[in-house]
Amino acid sequence: MVSIALSAVSATRVRFAVSCLWEVLAGVRRNKDLGLSPGGLLGRLVAPTGGYTPDFLTPAPAGLSPDLDRELAGLIETDPSAVRAQVSLMASPVRALHDDPVGGLARLADEIAEYWSTAVKPDWPRRRGLLDAEVQRQARRLASEGADVVLNDLHPSVSWADGVLRVDQPHCLAPDVPAGSGLVLIPSVFVWPAVLTVSAGEIPQIAYPARGVATLWERPAGPSDALSAVLGRGRARILTALSAPLSTTELAQRTGITAGGVSQHLSTLRAAGLVTTHRQGRAVLNSRTSAADVLLAAAL
Repeated sequence: MVSIALSAVSATRVRFAVSCLWEVLAGVRRNKDLGLSPGGLLGRLVAPTGGYTPDFLTPAPAGLSPDLDRELAGLIETDPSAVRAQVSLMASPVRALHDDPVGGLARLADEIAEYWSTAVKPDWPRRRGLLDAEVQRQARRLASEGADVVLNDLHPSVSWADGVLRVDQPHCLAPDVPAGSGLVLIPSVFVWPAVLTVSAGEIPQIAYPARGVATLWERPAGPSDALSAVLGRGRARILTALSAPLSTTELAQRTGITAGGVSQHLSTLRAAGLVTTHRQGRAVLNSRTSAADVLLAAAL
């Protein structure tokens, strides 16, 4: 159990972020649980479930726009004394980092960049779309329902009461945080089914499973006859395909409808409150609303 002091005032400083480094760490950890692991420093630093991974691997992200180069720059700037202290907590300390933190961090950054390029980057646009949609959904809930609802519905192992956030992790030996200064919540594709915490540093972090992760690896099912009867087959196909945020071009590829036809259907669905659109860099992504989710569930 990890306890993080989070008073009502501190809860106003809860924020969400998307992190490239968290996706790398969680992905390597998942592979280790499956008996797979990259070589080098990265593979030795990331522990499987139940083990300790140094907190300096995931410095708190600065904002909503993930940037691997910026995060790696923060990693490289980690205080050498913090690197040595955290490496010493490992069951099998990595001597290369303990003896030469500066040189070791530079090597580690190169390994992370290589892992990212081969294992994460090819599918990153779709994964990031899902993560961005999760941040937007939770931000709306935070504004409309309050921090207590969001924090107590984040994950079964996370609860907030009496000014203390508790994370039930039987194998975690991280120290409690007696004077919380806020919290960063980071949705992740690979953290599922647990949560991961970082209590060291200026502000605690919790990485938790993003909603709808399983849909990234599913082929979208066809719309039900009932839904097609209500919306029309084209709009029903589009709404069913939006299990994760997609651009107009991606929707056209998935549904077989022309890009112009998709645009027309999206305009109708947006007007009905069933689809919302947001910009991600230069891309414009479409997402289902909660009303659409209810409609789809009722039509099953």
